[in-house]
Amino acid sequence: MNVLKNSFRLLISLLIAALMVQWIVPYPHAKTVQAPATCGHGCIRYDIVVIGSEIQGVLLAREAMKHGLDVIILDPREKPGGELIEGQMQFLDEPNDKSQKSLVQGDIKELFDGFKKGTIRKAPEFNAYYDSKIEDIKVKSGIEIESVKTMKVNGEQSLQSLTYLADGKRHQVQADYWVENTDFNALTSKLDAKRIPGMESLYKQTEHEPDYMAATLMLRFKKVDWRKLHQTILEDYPLSNVQKKYGPNTYVDWSIATGLSNMMMKYKPQDPQMVLRGMNTLDQGHGEVIMNALLIYDVDPADAKSVQDALHKAKAEAPYVLEFMRKNIPGFAKAELNGFPDYLYIRDYNRFETEYVLNYEDVKESHMFWDNVSIGGYSVDLQATRHIPKGIGFGKTDKYGMPLRSFELKSYENVLVAGKNVGADVKAYGTARIMPNTALAAQTIGIILGHEMKTKRLKDLNEDDFRRIHAYLKKDYGISLDK
Repeated sequence: MNVLKNSFRLLISLLIAALMVQWIVPYPHAKTVQAPATCGHGCIRYDIVVIGSEIQGVLLAREAMKHGLDVIILDPREKPGGELIEGQMQFLDEPNDKSQKSLVQGDIKELFDGFKKGTIRKAPEFNAYYDSKIEDIKVKSGIEIESVKTMKVNGEQSLQSLTYLADGKRHQVQADYWVENTDFNALTSKLDAKRIPGMESLYKQTEHEPDYMAATLMLRFKKVDWRKLHQTILEDYPLSNVQKKYGPNTYVDWSIATGLSNMMMKYKPQDPQMVLRGMNTLDQGHGEVIMNALLIYDVDPADAKSVQDALHKAKAEAPYVLEFMRKNIPGFAKAELNGFPDYLYIRDYNRFETEYVLNYEDVKESHMFWDNVSIGGYSVDLQATRHIPKGIGFGKTDKYGMPLRSFELKSYENVLVAGKNVGADVKAYGTARIMPNTALAAQTIGIILGHEMKTKRLKDLNEDDFRRIHAYLKKDYGISLDK
């Protein structure tokens, strides 16, 4: 009898243990494990930690938060906003397919629609859009990452915790997922990740120093006669004659002016770190314009002194640019400078290998992926470096897919990259890098996290899962990613 009782008790214990294992491990089919539910005294745990406040990561965080996840943005900058707000990169590039149909989707479409209608042109209007997206998200600005803690699980690294300094104090956080969303690799530079070759790979075949596309100080002017600029160019139509006279890609309408490189590149900079390229200028109304044209070489966005030195030099160059434009560009005879952004527009810095590195053949051949999180489309546009002073282009693309795997850091099961950190070779990066392409990807990833992470890890999602995901993205969010 005692033997039977003991056997029965043993059977009951085994059943209870099995049930407890099922309850404790929330992802029974996953290949990796979550961080523990609590991270100890003085540590705060979140579902998602986003490092940096670029608009792409904000859209990801917003969607995840809307789906009930606990999210925080830890921003190394003193103020949130990134390139869109602090850098005032407000001359917006729009992706189109071969028939010139816009490919902009998701919440970033609100910004682009306002831009085209003229209701979002000046800094306060851009600020209002950005504020509406970051509203209610927890944000801590001015942080400095001190250290990270990882552990290896089933052959892949898992980022477990991060320690940062803020307000003179040390803080620790844990998360299920981490998102690199800065323009200088604040998080990924501290991980064991391999850099994707950059601009240097276009002109050298041996080992060499990294090279990056130039940064920009956006220049603001007032008292510009846009009507005169527009009329002057119209008088030289047809367009073939305009481009012969003023340079390739010259175009002026009631809102934007591009090109005029035959005139603009005659400018001789005072500082050899600068170059003036084609106009890329937006009419903001009432004589105010903003111009994306003053390029600055050799800026290291990970070095605060490098950024501040470049800002100082570019601001000192601006009066000379103004004088040149007064004398040479129609409509600028009475122009004045109209203040400066607080930061630079950083196009290009270190990017690290992702699970799939988007390549030039993918974008050229309009490759679609089973795990698409965005549909991109834009000219392959690589801006100037010291070694390629006029930049280089590789033609216009049709639409192409951007897979989730290009936003999953290789060998880390829970680290994502957002925005200009997208995993792409240098040619593919020339088109993939623009804001609406990566903004849609980030928002889509936020939605997927909200729907899926309670039952499955992102790296375990398969083709069947994505057929289901693409269906609800189209039905519930109006985001079409299958073709």
